[in-house]
Parts: sequence; structure tokens; C-alpha cells
Amino acid sequence: MRRIDRRAALTLIELLVVIAIVGILIGLLLAAVQNVRAAAARADCQNRMKQLALGLHNYHDSYHTLPVGHRSFFNPDKRPFTGWTLDLLPYLEQDNLSAQIALAFRTSFMPFVNPPHVHIATVVKAYTCPTDPRVSTPQVSTVTQNRVAFTSYLGVSGKDYQSKDGVFVQDQRFGLNAVNDGTSNSLMLGERPPSADFQFGWWYAGVGQQLSGSKCGPGAYPFRHSRLDDQCGMFHFWSPHPGGANFAFCDGSVHFLRYSANDILPALATRAGGEVVPGDF
Repeated sequence: MRRIDRRAALTLIELLVVIAIVGILIGLLLAAVQNVRAAAARADCQNRMKQLALGLHNYHDSYHTLPVGHRSFFNPDKRPFTGWTLDLLPYLEQDNLSAQIALAFRTSFMPFVNPPHVHIATVVKAYTCPTDPRVSTPQVSTVTQNRVAFTSYLGVSGKDYQSKDGVFVQDQRFGLNAVNDGTSNSLMLGERPPSADFQFGWWYAGVGQQLSGSKCGPGAYPFRHSRLDDQCGMFHFWSPHPGGANFAFCDGSVHFLRYSANDILPALATRAGGEVVPGDF
């Protein structure tokens, strides 16, 4: 008699259990991949900010001050509405771009006239954070219809744009010797994505909140998470990274601060406020 092998088969319940386990494993794997990608993007963003901090220190070595935060229309430099991002270009290996921009200003002193200011739409990689996909290419402002490129990083002007007690102030330059609060306790740069309408966050030039206004109210605005489609998110430091944002300090170091640091951020934003800042922020 021929022997018939009987092989065990999965029951319906066992099959459903296997499918559920596979689904859970795939979910865990996808979450792990997303976490790895988020960590890599945050590290890339930190490295770019570190490059900016190093460039600012090299600029300081050359001129014994940091660049001007922002130029008003009446600034004698004749490059109104520009600021530290323009001055820093030669220290980011962007000498050719800096020279071309200088030629454009000889033709027109207004940086929003394109041409000659064609580089208002040039993306400078060092100024962008890869976590925000919008900044990798030029965008069109829905307000003025300018085609512009952006920066993910802002200079810290102080507790707010009117206090002028930070290191990047309109029409003023400060050396690091003016940072009496200590360079390791004072902010230099922070993350803030461009506004939802692409009218704020231009790296080339900008008029700022004081001249252009907004419907978001006077603030104050806390250090908290926002959304890329929230127009009022432009009024406070935040980032698309989970849990907080990157900041460069005046000593050149870069740290990721969680939103729980909201209460001490005003103290960190001043250059000589004399505030007591805990050492474990």
C-alpha cells in the first residue's frame, strides 16, 4: 500500500494571527525608517547651521564684529533691506555669488528689482534645512508674486523684534565682546521656516514685520510647534523636527532645544540682559 504523507496546514485563525504579526512588524519597520530619516535630516540641518556659525566666527575674526542684522532703507551701505545672510556669502565658499550680487547692486540699489537682482531666486543650500521640502527650490510669493529663495535660519535680534537686545539688530553691529551674558548662554541663530504665503523668510532681502505688517496680532508668541500652513508660525522659532528646533549659540555650538525651553528662551535671546540661565537647558 502506498503511504500518503499528511502535512500540517494553517487554520484560518493561525493565518490571521500571522498576517497581524506581519502587519505589526511592517508598521514597526516603517516607524523605525521614518525615525532614522528624521534623525538624519535633523543632523543635516544641524551641520548646515554649524557651517553658518563657523562662517560667522570667521567673519568676526576678519572684522571684529558680527555682520549687521538687517539694513534699513537709510543705511549708508546702500544695500537696503539686506543683512547678515548677504554678508556671510564669502565665508560659505560663495565668493562668485557674492561678486555677482555686488554687480547687481551697482545697477539697482533696491534688492527686489529682478533683473538685475536675479539671485533673489537662487537657493543657497547652507541656508536651508532639508526637513522643510519647500526651501529646496524657489517659490512664488502669493502676496507680491516674487519668485524667491529662502532661509530656514534667522538671526536672533532679542526677546522680540522691537527690543534690539540680541546680537543681530537693524543697522547695528556687535562684537562677541558685547555678549556679556556669555557666548555659551546667548543665542545667535535659530530655526524658523518661511511663512505659509512665502512672503517672509527670503534669504536675499526682506522688509520684515515692522514695515509689511500682519493679521496675526502683536504676540508675544511662545517657542512651540507650528505647521507649515500656519501663517502666524513665522512669529516664533520652531522647526518641522519633532519636539523642538536647532539653535546656534554665540560660542559657535549648535544645540537642539525642546519646546519645554520656552520659559528660558527670552533670556537666551539677549546679549547682555544679565539673566540667570540654568545650565541644563
